[in-house]
Amino acid sequence: MPSLNELVRRHTTLTGADVEWLHRLVSEWQLLSDLSFADLVLWIPTWDGIRYVSVAQMRPNTGPTSYQDDMVGHLVPRGRRPLLDAAFDEGRIVREGDPEWREEVPVRVESIPVRRDGRVLGVIARNTNLLTVRTPSRLELTYLQSASDLAQMIAAGTFPYPGEQVDMDAAPRVGDGLIRLDADGIVTYASPNALSAYHRLGLTTDLVGGHLGRTTAELVPPTRGAVHEALVKLASGWAPRQAEVEAQGGVVSLRAIPLKPKGTQTGSLVLCRDVTELRRRDRELMTKDATIREIHHRVKNNLQTVAALLRLQSRRLGDDSARGALDEAVRRVGSIAIVHETLSQTLDEQVAFDEIADRVLAMVMELSQDGQVTARRSGSFGILSAEVATPLAMVLTELLQNALEHAFGGRDGGTVEVSALRGRAPATGKGWSDSWNGGTKPEEYLLITVQDDGRGMPEGFDPQQAGNLGLQIVRTLATGELGGSFDMVAAPGGGTKVVLEIPVR
Repeated sequence: MPSLNELVRRHTTLTGADVEWLHRLVSEWQLLSDLSFADLVLWIPTWDGIRYVSVAQMRPNTGPTSYQDDMVGHLVPRGRRPLLDAAFDEGRIVREGDPEWREEVPVRVESIPVRRDGRVLGVIARNTNLLTVRTPSRLELTYLQSASDLAQMIAAGTFPYPGEQVDMDAAPRVGDGLIRLDADGIVTYASPNALSAYHRLGLTTDLVGGHLGRTTAELVPPTRGAVHEALVKLASGWAPRQAEVEAQGGVVSLRAIPLKPKGTQTGSLVLCRDVTELRRRDRELMTKDATIREIHHRVKNNLQTVAALLRLQSRRLGDDSARGALDEAVRRVGSIAIVHETLSQTLDEQVAFDEIADRVLAMVMELSQDGQVTARRSGSFGILSAEVATPLAMVLTELLQNALEHAFGGRDGGTVEVSALRGRAPATGKGWSDSWNGGTKPEEYLLITVQDDGRGMPEGFDPQQAGNLGLQIVRTLATGELGGSFDMVAAPGGGTKVVLEIPVR
C-alpha cells in the first residue's frame, strides 16, 4: 500500500508544510473516528483538479466499519461524489443527502473540509454504518457532540493544535476514559472507565458537577505551588496538555483537548487511562536493569582482581615460559573485563563493539616491542549483543597476541590492521554453507579480518589443525560459540591474514 507521502507527491502539488499538517491530522484522527463511530477517508484533489485521491483511512474502535476494503490509493473523478465537491469548494461541513447502500448496509456520508492557513487542502469523508443504530445513550450523545466540535475545528483549521507534542502510543484513547467539561472546567459527563480511573486515585465521590482541576489537585499529595497550578490547569482543560497523575498508589494518564468549534472555548475533553500496572512493570524493569548493570560492574571488578593476582604471581616466577603463560591469561581475563565494564554502562545487553575493539588493541599493543608494532582499526563492528561481544573480544585478543608473537617476534616492527564489515550477505562466501545450522544463511553477518605485514606463516602450516592454545581458543569460539567460520591465509605482499565470518542474530 503506498504511503501518504508517496500519494501526495505523485498526485498533488501540496507543499511540505501542507503535508506535515496532514500527517499531524492523521496522527490525531483516531480520536474523531472513535467519537463519531465512523470510518474516515482523507481525499485530496489531484494536481489537475479533475479527480480526488484517497491518501489515508481510519476505522473506528467503537463501532462497525463501513469499508471492508482499503480505500487508500483510490481515485475518483469530480462530480461522482457531490458531497466531496461541495465541502471542498464551499469550505463547509456537508451532511445533506440520503444514506448510501454498500453491500446491503446503509451508510451515512458526511464531508469535512481540511483547512490550513485559510486554504482547504482536502476533505475527510466520514462514513457511519447505520446497521446497528439504536437509541443513543448519554455516553454516545457525548461522543457525538464532541466529534461534532472536533469536526468544526478541523474545518476551521484549528485542530490539530500547532506545536502540541503527543506520544500517541502512550496517550489515552476514547475507550480508556472520557470526561467532558464545560467552559469553566466543570464536569458535565464522565464515562464509567474515567470514573474508575479516578477511583483508583482515591476519589470517593462522583465527578459530575465538580471542578476537575481542583478535584484532581486535591487527590495528589501536596506539591509546590507551580506544580499544583500546572496540574489544575491541565485537568481543567484550558490548554492541550498531557501528563500523569499519581496518588494512593494509582497512576492515571491524562490528556486535555480544548474544544473551540466557533473560535472560542466552549468546553474541553479530558481523556484518561489507568496506567498503574504499566508503571509498576516499568519500575520493575528499571530495577532489574539496574541490578543487571550492577552485576556486570561487580563481575568486571572481580575479573580485574583476578588479573591483578595473576600479574603478582607472574612477577614471582623465574621461568620465562611460565611468566608468559600467566601474562597471556591476564590479557584473556582483561578482554572479558572490558566487555563487562561496557555492559555495566548500558541500559540493555547490547554494546557498541568499536570501543571494546579499540581498548583490546590498546591493551595488547602495550606489550609490543618498544612500541615498534602499530595497530589500527577500520570499519565498524556496530552494536552487538553480550553473548556475541564476550567471545569476540577474546578471539580478537588471541589473534592480536598471535600476530605480536609469531609475525613480529625478533623483528624491528610492523603493522597490524583490524577491519570490520557488516552486511546482509556474505562477502567471501567461504565456509558459510557449512557453518550455519540447517545451511541457512543469517540475515546479517560480520566479516572481520586481522592482517599483519610480518614474516608470514611457516611452510606447511595448517591453521585448522595447529595445536597452540591461542588458535585452539580462536577456533573453538569462532566456529562453536559464535557459529561462524575461521581461516588464516597468506596476505598479499607478505604477512598473514585471518578471516572471521560471524552471523549477527
